[in-house]
Parts: sequence; C-alpha cells; structure tokens
Amino acid sequence: MKRIHILKTAAGAACMTFALVAGAQTTTNGATNSAAPAGSSESVGQHVDDATITTKVKAELLGAKNVKSEHIHVKTRKGVVSLTGTVPSAEDRDNAKQVVEGVSGVSSVKNHLKVSAAS
Repeated sequence: MKRIHILKTAAGAACMTFALVAGAQTTTNGATNSAAPAGSSESVGQHVDDATITTKVKAELLGAKNVKSEHIHVKTRKGVVSLTGTVPSAEDRDNAKQVVEGVSGVSSVKNHLKVSAAS
C-alpha cells in the first residue's frame, strides 16, 4: 500500500512525504517473506529504486529547457528507462534521451518518442 501525505509548513509551502508499506507473507513453516509488487519478478527494493529513477527522470525532463514536450511518458524497469509519447522535433527527441542518460541510476534508455507532425 502506498500513501502520500501532503503537509503544509509554517511558511505555507507544501511538502510531500511518501511511505511505502510492504506486506509480509507467512509461509507454512512460519517464515516471513517480503512481498514483491504483484505480478512482478522484481524485489520490493528494485521496485522502489525504479520508482525513484522514474521520478528523477520526470523531474529532469520537466526542468530541461532544451526539451519542449510535456507529452513524454516514462517507465523504468531494472534501471532501463523507456520513453514514449510525442515531441515537436527530432532535436527534442535526442535532447530528451541525453537528459535521461544523465540521471543517476539509469543504466540505459529506450527512446520510443515520436516526432509529431507539424500543424
């Protein structure tokens, strides 16, 4: 179960805190196993690492002055980041890949961004 809490500070700025509650399963012999994300072969730790990388990548793309699209979808699996969506130019597509490659924890980038037709 994931919980997101939004707290207001004395200055009125909002802070977000994230909590990940990992369930545990008890086996027939009484041992406890950590629960991985449903339908996944990755560990809870890997899932959290991938979520952290995805968050960092999204923040970097939003802040990048040389990438003009807000229609980029990001997925991360075992450090491999997949980019999908549309950008206005081939230059933006290349710049997006370059930005993502500079994010800590990214092992490689699968750039599936499409260049939108000029309107």
